[in-house]
Amino acid sequence: MRCIGLMSGTSLDGVDGVLVQFDDGAGAAGRVLADASVVMPAPLRDALLALQQPGNDELHRAAQAGAALADLYATVVQRLLTAATLTPAEVAAIGAHGQTVRHMPPGHPRLRPDEAPYTLQLLAPARLAEATSITVVADFRSRDIAAGGQGAPLVPAFHRAAFGRAGEALAVVNIGGIANLTAMRADGGVRGLDTGPGNVLLDGWCERHTGARYDADGAWSRTGRVLPALLAELLADPYFHRTGARSTGRDHFHLGWLDAALARHGPARPADVQATLVALTAETIARAVLGADWGGEAPRRVLVCGGGAHNGALLDALRARLPSITVETTASAGWPPQWVEAAAFAWLAREALCGRFGNVPDVTGARGPRLLGAIYPVG
Repeated sequence: MRCIGLMSGTSLDGVDGVLVQFDDGAGAAGRVLADASVVMPAPLRDALLALQQPGNDELHRAAQAGAALADLYATVVQRLLTAATLTPAEVAAIGAHGQTVRHMPPGHPRLRPDEAPYTLQLLAPARLAEATSITVVADFRSRDIAAGGQGAPLVPAFHRAAFGRAGEALAVVNIGGIANLTAMRADGGVRGLDTGPGNVLLDGWCERHTGARYDADGAWSRTGRVLPALLAELLADPYFHRTGARSTGRDHFHLGWLDAALARHGPARPADVQATLVALTAETIARAVLGADWGGEAPRRVLVCGGGAHNGALLDALRARLPSITVETTASAGWPPQWVEAAAFAWLAREALCGRFGNVPDVTGARGPRLLGAIYPVG
């Protein structure tokens, strides 16, 4: 079975896609046959960013943005098919995540007690199925939330398939816009959570002050110094002190959140703020790794994937906080960092087609295992 995974993350920098062949039985991670990515066009990026907050004519704007995103996804699919010299009929399904514009899971501070938790990923999956002539699996998160879970992170099940080894405790950290941890215990148990901001604040602050969409290799952050008082202010946020299953997104961590902290802290050089944001991401990841339920055996390795794996300053900061643990990217395990999250949604699409559960209740807090994803078949 071959499946395509498509991911456009919190950072809104582009769409990543992989075409994965699954040769083995249930749970196998598969092997990547082709990968492709496209930059998010500025008008679509601006439209999606605007939809992160309430505004006029939201339903129409959301529908148009979802359709435009489906068209961009279709472009990536065509590039993958061309690279692998395959036809649509030779691909079983596309696992398409869509673009999260609201994530209000149980316990979100903006939800009133009488309001239902929800998550919303914009996409037009029927349009994508028509454009590609391939079955589409989408809307992966809402069923877990309906079952009382956080709807995130969903990648730990794939991390177990791709990186898990019997008898070995291992941490996998995905640093996208939001960072998440998968803690694989030596006894086979899996835990996980969203640790907090990954690149979302780093990218936003960098773009505001330099015009660049991201701080390449963390070079700008290295020109600044960490501000301990500001870091303490940021770390005081209640999210970092929640126990149990937890997930988050731009609804909580955005530049307005940072601006409010800066207003309490006082003036600061932009490069110093950037350095402090690197420290925030590294510190919250390290605390999550050290505080995870490892069942008595701590991990010797942390594998890092996602865009943050290419930020040398961030990896150095994480290594400094985990001196007794080897921190390296997933490339050391045969998976380039940019492949992993998209491959996870190819894997989840395969699981959906096979009628297998995709969530890990010990991670999301759901009442039990659930089939994830709505299927839009071709024909």
